[in-house]
Amino acid sequence: MTHHLLSFGHGFSAKALAPMLLQDGWHVTGTTRSDEKALFLKETGISPLVWPGAELEDAVSQASHLLISAGPGPEGDPVLNGARDLILKYGSQFQWVGYLSTTGVYGDHQGGWVDETTPLSPSTKRGQMRVEAEAAWQADSAEAGFPLHIFRLAGIYGPGRGPFAKVRNGTARRIIKQGQVFSRIHVEDIAQVLYASIQRPRAGAIYNLCDDDPAPPEDVIAYAAELLGLPIPPAVDFETAEMTPMARSFYAESKKVRNDLIKSELGVTLRYPDYKSGLNALLELEN
Repeated sequence: MTHHLLSFGHGFSAKALAPMLLQDGWHVTGTTRSDEKALFLKETGISPLVWPGAELEDAVSQASHLLISAGPGPEGDPVLNGARDLILKYGSQFQWVGYLSTTGVYGDHQGGWVDETTPLSPSTKRGQMRVEAEAAWQADSAEAGFPLHIFRLAGIYGPGRGPFAKVRNGTARRIIKQGQVFSRIHVEDIAQVLYASIQRPRAGAIYNLCDDDPAPPEDVIAYAAELLGLPIPPAVDFETAEMTPMARSFYAESKKVRNDLIKSELGVTLRYPDYKSGLNALLELEN
């Protein structure tokens, strides 16, 4: 049987994984919300489905693997809301189901370390919705018997998603909040972890996806400026900084995330183990 990945919400991370599977002879179907994006997916070898809207049963019934990238909203998980009956109906045939979550489920640890066994205590509404979505997928996995794998992602960066544009156009700021530290992950490393998990499925697995170097966000901005040979953006105190509620909410949590499990269990060697190697690679791509 040809391996067939059905990717719900075929976004940044899924687009990094897809070429690895296509190279192995897989069929990849990706859902997207617009005809324009569907056209782009088709050009990259993906079978597009504009969903919600398109009929899903053919795609679900033919899938051997599912990847869920679509985030939850106030009404819950959009994939389970729109396709739960089909997923339960065909669940026994799935060899691997991956759910992309976030390290936000751990909440604030005042700069301390967390791992996959840390109790979930989100401090934002966004994190709480993720906890509820994880639990819904776990419940349906138990009911339908499909092998669920949860991937808790740190801050994602990669081509087109990095600090360089803001540093170049002068809008970057170094927001200073005492003790604040974030973990992050390059999109190519997300893709290789997902690929490794597909090769070695373990039903019920939960993995943290982050690099080896949790760092204050102002250090990342400063290093990006150094690489570009531009002045280091001004330091702005968090308390007085003008920020959107969404941006401010990211600073509600400070933690360092352990990634030992992706190495010991999946044999992954990170291509970009810290933000410096990642930013250098992004800049090389531009040149």
